[in-house]
Amino acid sequence: MKIIQKYNECIGCGSCVALCPKFWEMDNEGKAYLKGGKKNPETGDWELEIRKAGCNKDAVDACPVQIIKIVEC
Repeated sequence: MKIIQKYNECIGCGSCVALCPKFWEMDNEGKAYLKGGKKNPETGDWELEIRKAGCNKDAVDACPVQIIKIVEC
């Protein structure tokens, strides 16, 4: 399973951070970033492999611009 975030499209609302602080944090630019994530050079998205969706499912549902998704690997 993998979390994918379109970082450049983040509006910095912080809902993902509030719901899932183990995986999300606000950066100095006022955007949320995926802790431990790596930038995919082909897509420009940030990605992190995970075992369980857990609170990230709530982060996906709460994101007002729908830039976070969870996909099966």
